[in-house]
Amino acid sequence: MAQLDTEDREKMDKRKFAYVDKEGEGHLPINDDAHVRNAMARFNQTDFESGAKKETARKKIVKAAKRQGIKVAKGDNVAKSRKTGTRRTSSRKKASR
Repeated sequence: MAQLDTEDREKMDKRKFAYVDKEGEGHLPINDDAHVRNAMARFNQTDFESGAKKETARKKIVKAAKRQGIKVAKGDNVAKSRKTGTRRTSSRKKASR
């Protein structure tokens, strides 16, 4: 995998990262085959600001993997979707209260 030094990393388009934090720092580069594989491996080692940000990053990694022709196994953590919506209660339960 080609190393990204600080200068190269700062010059990269933010769209080439699966996750950009609130300070604008890019995490999990997905600019080439090797970095996509690395992002897949390190996905669960990354701290995200929210579940929604984690889900967005997951989707970006999976999409980048498909673009690169990398298979994502169903058992991979990055393949597992996380529901980010709020739970709904059924109208019957509310009506019976």
